Amino acid sequence: MHPLLIILLLAFTVNLPFGYFRNRVKKYSLKWFMYIHIPIPFVVVARLMSHLDFRFIPLFILASIAGQLCGGRIGFN
Repeated sequence: MHPLLIILLLAFTVNLPFGYFRNRVKKYSLKWFMYIHIPIPFVVVARLMSHLDFRFIPLFILASIAGQLCGGRIGFN
């Protein structure tokens, strides 16, 4: 599998649980802020280790946002 796809899936799946927890705390609180930003270093390290160009960063951001949003919807009907 191509490294780009692997990191996109990583960005999405790492952000799923953080989106779930983020949606259950008070907006703009310290925990809310932390749940958004804790997954970022994992994606950055993965991108650096795979030697992908910086031009792919917007795709990783979109995958992370999608993971946060989908994670926030888990458990809701």
